Amino acid sequence: QDKTVDRNRLISRDELRSHNVPQNAWAAVHGRVLNITDFAKRHPGGDIILLAAGKDATVLFETYHPRGIPTPLLDKLQVGKMKDGELPSSFYSWDSDFYTTLRTRVVQRLEERNLPRRGGHEIWIKAILLLVGFWFSLYNMCVRETFWVAALWSVSMGVFAAFIGTCIQHDGNHGAFSTSRGLNKVAGWTLDMIGASGFTWEIQHMLGHHPYTNVLDVDEELRKKSGEDCPIGDKDQESDPDVFSSFPAMRMHPYHTAEWYHRYQHLYAPLLFALMTLAKVFQQDIEVATSQRLYHIDAQCRYGSILNVLRFWSMKVLSMGYMLVLPCYFHGVLGGMALFCLGHFTCGEVLATMFIVNHVIEGVSFGKKGESLGSKNNVEFRPTTVSGSTPMEQTRSDAKKAAAGGKLKDVPYNDWAAVQCQTSVNWSPGSYFWNHFSGGLSHQIEHHLFPSICHTNYVYIQDIVEKTCLEYGVPYQSEPSLFVAYKKMLSHLKFLGNEKKVA
Repeated sequence: QDKTVDRNRLISRDELRSHNVPQNAWAAVHGRVLNITDFAKRHPGGDIILLAAGKDATVLFETYHPRGIPTPLLDKLQVGKMKDGELPSSFYSWDSDFYTTLRTRVVQRLEERNLPRRGGHEIWIKAILLLVGFWFSLYNMCVRETFWVAALWSVSMGVFAAFIGTCIQHDGNHGAFSTSRGLNKVAGWTLDMIGASGFTWEIQHMLGHHPYTNVLDVDEELRKKSGEDCPIGDKDQESDPDVFSSFPAMRMHPYHTAEWYHRYQHLYAPLLFALMTLAKVFQQDIEVATSQRLYHIDAQCRYGSILNVLRFWSMKVLSMGYMLVLPCYFHGVLGGMALFCLGHFTCGEVLATMFIVNHVIEGVSFGKKGESLGSKNNVEFRPTTVSGSTPMEQTRSDAKKAAAGGKLKDVPYNDWAAVQCQTSVNWSPGSYFWNHFSGGLSHQIEHHLFPSICHTNYVYIQDIVEKTCLEYGVPYQSEPSLFVAYKKMLSHLKFLGNEKKVA
């Protein structure tokens, strides 16, 4: 420990943000500023920690360490404290013991069953089978002379690519594929292998969607509407890009204004889903790599490294070679492009079908924050459904009646873990098959609460999470099947398309 460092020195937001690249990385955690530059090289979870560079990383810190972090380590990394009022007011509260209890019980369950938190033979065997399936399909797509046969193999390639996304790279980039830093990095790299960018996915998914699920910064939305902008360092990072960016022609958050075409979004949504991966590969990935930002999120924590930039462009060129150029060589330019697009359409449809039902569905809640709301500390503390109701009011009331003596531990509506439960929905909970089939997406609540736990474990901790939610009066919504969830998702989109903006 360097005794020359003043660990109580007050640090501004601008100073924190200036340390936002892999070579010079600081992060704020509950007001403490940590220098993680050197520690990233020996961090057990790999360089995933560098995603926190230049940011308030409180949510990442809490959610990726279910066993906690030794205080002496934090003391050693600390280089100062944030000045009061420098960071925007957070949407979340960390005052209850709900999440602490959940983490303790889940870790205990894994230990009882002798299950590793990260990785294991189940996911490794599945990964090998999926990778073989992808390359075998790609090979046959190229060499089969009959076009319709090649088209069937293109569909097969798209399906395998989707499952590589949900079952390999997802865990790899979350640091959950293995206890090995190297294996996690290789697993995350498989997203680049199928044409997209693991770095851009990390920025959107792990810095935007996961920490701030279904939460919207309305001040930023108002600036967009008026054509204004502000420096990225002044933007509030607590906003979920998935509710305004994944499908721009759709209304996915009740705060947004319903346009005339949204009345038909439940009809055209499945068609847009098919375009998702093409848009990611050719538009979003390149925009983020060149601008080093994703909407309101600073992306220099990844693209501030020349090695990462080289990886991005080299994998783009290489993947285009074997996924587009080779098919064009064997089937002609038009035939090759058709096969390439067909594979992407299939991949996009499969991916969107499985994940959109988890957060955009009947009964799910949404949050919003911002000075323009005029609420206490500029934050709307209570997530609500599109109809304005708060399901947690009812679940808290029911739990209080069932509790001994009518006493119930307090859980704020904006408790981080409680918000994840209010904004996420499971389908086919407890099913071993559907958990493996979806890469854990069927247990979305468990995944959002414990992103660093391998998805093969979710089926073993599902009952613990559900019972703890019931005990604390926190909503735990689940649907009996993917079919039912998909039907309710379309019904929800129809409602959003015809409902007026919620103030």
